[in-house]
Order: sequence, then C-alpha cells, then structure tokens
Amino acid sequence: MSLAGKTAVITGSTSGIGLGIAWELARDGANIVLNSFTDSEDDHALAAKIAEETGVKVTYIQADMSKADQCRALIEKAGACDILVNNAGIQHVAAIDEFPTEKWDAIIAINMNSAFHTTAAALPKMRKAGWGRVINVASAHGLRASPFKSAYVTAKHGIVGMTKVVALETAKDPITANAICPGYVLTPLVESQIPDTAKEYGISEDEAVEKVILAKQPSKEFVTVEQIAGIAKFLCSPAADQITGTQMVADGGWTAA
Repeated sequence: MSLAGKTAVITGSTSGIGLGIAWELARDGANIVLNSFTDSEDDHALAAKIAEETGVKVTYIQADMSKADQCRALIEKAGACDILVNNAGIQHVAAIDEFPTEKWDAIIAINMNSAFHTTAAALPKMRKAGWGRVINVASAHGLRASPFKSAYVTAKHGIVGMTKVVALETAKDPITANAICPGYVLTPLVESQIPDTAKEYGISEDEAVEKVILAKQPSKEFVTVEQIAGIAKFLCSPAADQITGTQMVADGGWTAA
C-alpha cells in the first residue's frame, strides 16, 4: 500500500477513466475524493462501495468543472490533495463554421480551464505536504488533430502545454506533473456507440470498430481503462520521481506515424 496516507482528488470520476483511476489508487492505499457535477444517492453510494472494498477513506464532492470557483472549492473541500488527477471532460463534434459557441465554451472550460483552477489550488497544499503528483488525462488528440473536433483538440493540446509549465515550476519541489495521452479507450460511452456506428455505415460491429472507430489506431485494439489506471499508479510511484513534464502515450501506435 505505497500510497497509504495520501489523498487523491480525481475530477470526473464516477465513470470511465476517472473511476478506473480511483479504484486503482484506492487499492494502493490512497484516500479518494470522487467528483462529478451531479449530487445523487448513486454518487455517494459509489464512494461508499470503494471505501468498503478497499478499506480507504472515500468521499464524494459535487462540483461543476465549468465553474472556476467550484473547481477551486473542490480542492479546498477535499482538505488534503497529494495527488490531483484532472480527468473531467466532454466532447462535441462539428465543423468549425458550424460549431456552437456554447459547446466550444463548455469544452474549453471543462476539459482545459478546470485543470488550471484545480492545479492552482492544489499546488500550495502539495508544497506544504512536501510531496505531490499532478496527472492530467489528455489524449492522443493533445498531440495530433482530427477534423470536426476543434474544441477538444484545442483543449487537449492546451493541457499538454500546461503540464509542461507546471513541471518546470515545480521542478525543484518533490512534485511532478505529467499528462496521460490515451488513444481510443473502451469506456461504457464508447462501447454504446459501436452499434449505432455499425448501423450508420451498414457494416458489422467488428468492422465498425476496426475500420471506423479505431481507424487511426494501428494496433486495432482499444486501450483499456485498467491500462490508463496502471499508468496513473506508476506516475505516483517512487520509480517516477524524476519523470515530469512528459506525455505518457498509450494509443496503439497512433502518434508514431
């Protein structure tokens, strides 16, 4: 339990990658702060379930990551924040000249600006504690572009850039900052899109995965939530003490070209 006594705040962590990271860090002994924009019985029940199964303290704090004050308040309400995982994100697909302004603003706010606000609030706590990890869940789209995803690509490129700045500003502290850049990850959201994609193109679900969804991923295999969670755990380990300002890429070879 190498992370015993540490507290990890993970934004957007009631499903998908964020939840996978929460489980992985909890199993390694970290206390967990889950977050989403809702505040339901299910949210708090999820926190209780992780706590019961791992034996660590798990709390749920509602915060809208599109609001700067709520991003900062999340860190303050958490109390401690030794590990910050900026994971919250949304997506919208449209051509630039048809991209709704409100969608652009929301994606930039949630996918990029929120990480600035949470990091700004967390760094003083990490410095006081004498240890810290900032892990930004970016994307292969933080390194490459795709059409019709202008806001998402812009935000993820911004996250990669900000990660480098945080790394330089904390280089003499026992704090690291790194970005994880996954390719297409098999989350429940992506899985639910497979039948519709197959129907749209008039092909089988297997063909939809290989020829459409994973068209840019040379391995033709999804990245798994567990693999991303494993990278996050590694970045919190002593082996990663001198790894900072980097992009940990897990994309089946997408960005190798």
